[in-house]
Amino acid sequence: MSIHIAAKNGEIADVVLLPGDPLRAKFVAENFLENAVQYNSVRNALGFTGTYKGKKVSVQGTGMGIPSMSIYVNELFQEYGVKRAIRIGTAGSINKDVKIRDLVLAVSACTDSGANKIRFGGRDFAPTATFSLLKTAWDIAVSREWKPKAGPVVSSDMFYTENPDEWKLWANFGCLALEMECAELYTLAAKYGREGLGILTISDSLITGEITTAEERQNTFTRMMEVALETAIS
Repeated sequence: MSIHIAAKNGEIADVVLLPGDPLRAKFVAENFLENAVQYNSVRNALGFTGTYKGKKVSVQGTGMGIPSMSIYVNELFQEYGVKRAIRIGTAGSINKDVKIRDLVLAVSACTDSGANKIRFGGRDFAPTATFSLLKTAWDIAVSREWKPKAGPVVSSDMFYTENPDEWKLWANFGCLALEMECAELYTLAAKYGREGLGILTISDSLITGEITTAEERQNTFTRMMEVALETAIS
């Protein structure tokens, strides 16, 4: 048992899916895992363990933003020995070729967060996905003709920024989408020698103004869930 996760030793699998929304964790558990058992409800950050195609898999809600992601991933890596962590979350497109409901594989994660500035004494660190997970997820998505996009994303500290056009700078340098957690996941995976990947679904576009509903974001972005689960057990 850790500070924020109530699981006992052995109740969390070596591989964990990490949705920001705890209700998405519940959706994955109820619709994709067999014999799922809830191991955590502390702060309503729901966590479940079950089996997928006969292999033990957990899914843990992390909340929104780098500080919240950091808490759960640190505890999963340090206290529960998790070896492979895959974020399944939503993102906003900042690229004209990335459309609503597209699947995005985050190759790397730029960020405006101060977390790594603190860690590295003002130096820059390049948070990057684990290549083997990235390649596996790409191959799975392509084999299903889901046309994934792969490239850098931006893990932003602020959802509501002072400059509504701030995203355009990132877009000018080839970033595909805005989200809020991948940079921390990738940094901690590097620190602890674990595997990390972000698989995202585009829920809105800063270019066109399109947006999906909260219910759709919670319950229907199943392609990323399937790709994540297949990647997790590979």
